[in-house]
Amino acid sequence: MAPVKVGLLGLGTVGSGTATVLKRNAEEIARRAGRGIIVDFVATSKSELPAGVGLSNSRITNDPYDVVNDPEIEIVVELFGGTEPAKSLVLQAIANGKHVVTANKALIAEHGNEIFARAQEKGVIVAFEAGIAGGIPIIKALREGLSANKINWLAGIINGTGNFILTEMRDKGRDFQDVLKEAQALGYAEADPTFDVEGIDAAHKLCILSSIAFGIPLQFDKTYTEGISDISSDDVDYAAELGYSIKHLGIAKQTDKGIEQRVHPTLIPKKRLIANVDGVMNAVLVHGDAVGPTLHYGAGAGSEPTASAVVADIIDIARALTSDPENRVPHLAFQADSLSDLPIVSMDQVETAFYLRLSALDEAGVIAEITRILGDGNISIEAFIQKEPKDDGKADIILLTKVVNEGAMNDAIKKIEALNVVSGKVSRIRVESLS
Repeated sequence: MAPVKVGLLGLGTVGSGTATVLKRNAEEIARRAGRGIIVDFVATSKSELPAGVGLSNSRITNDPYDVVNDPEIEIVVELFGGTEPAKSLVLQAIANGKHVVTANKALIAEHGNEIFARAQEKGVIVAFEAGIAGGIPIIKALREGLSANKINWLAGIINGTGNFILTEMRDKGRDFQDVLKEAQALGYAEADPTFDVEGIDAAHKLCILSSIAFGIPLQFDKTYTEGISDISSDDVDYAAELGYSIKHLGIAKQTDKGIEQRVHPTLIPKKRLIANVDGVMNAVLVHGDAVGPTLHYGAGAGSEPTASAVVADIIDIARALTSDPENRVPHLAFQADSLSDLPIVSMDQVETAFYLRLSALDEAGVIAEITRILGDGNISIEAFIQKEPKDDGKADIILLTKVVNEGAMNDAIKKIEALNVVSGKVSRIRVESLS
């Protein structure tokens, strides 16, 4: 049987890794796919191809439309990133009847509904395993391995940059800005780190995971997103004192009100396995009604870890090239005409526990005033720490609450911040037991 011809859009870190893995493991891949797979056409702006990637027999162009319009190409692999020209190229490839593999989580999160609808019409596959958590096959696990389960919730460390920063802050007592500069020097963070540290990258990924877990359309615009730039070394230390680690989590949960879809810093009990996922590693904890909790852990980025997922998608498509489109695994796990209209829950309806840190004058009656406000909001205190006063006569007060409605907590925080004895803003981090 003739080999499957692949067109590669982009020859950066992931593109080079993909070509390398396809060349190095060609025999093994052919045995798994049932036929050979070759990179026949590459679109790149590079004047010279990277050494050792195995593209000496490939055609090269600087116009990606040459690839997506080539009649010999069966699978287009989009690795440009961003939403344009990626979206236009992917839609053109689909219009030409070609299957698509992408590592582009922003493209899928923001435009996936349209892309999948076009793919459904043309009977082609759009595969995107590499868009989430690098080499961890979390999409395949949710879409296939756990398909017998009703997914109750999932929680993931799905951005390696943020996890590296929080790990360094915890282990070495460093400040956020200091660690961020190192992350940029090491190549973990971009010159503009906004997508990573403010949670946008994680929100793209969570939006996709939530859709696959619960069978709902992609709704990135309704994903609550909060970053880690306001986390202080004091917060990290106080959390440890209380038996918790701070992690930047993406959380999706089905409730009676609908689907919670949120990204934010979170206190997790130290005894949880996911609380001990450190550095640039990723992990996703999934709770199904039949299987219980499963933890999926591995490298969340990097040339060959991400290429591992890209190539796995290519193999899956190669296997399915002759199959009936109606019998393929659906893009978002559930049949396209069976997606649910469950709403995304607004954050003020979410119920969770909270960590609060505030600075207040060390005077009689201050604690009583704060606890009165919390009590009026039906907010119960789980744990309480008051630190020694500083030279300015103010002391840090740390509170852990029991589970409470977020709207009630927001109201209480506004009242506490309005007290004359309280200085500045109240630092608030959500707490999840993940039990």
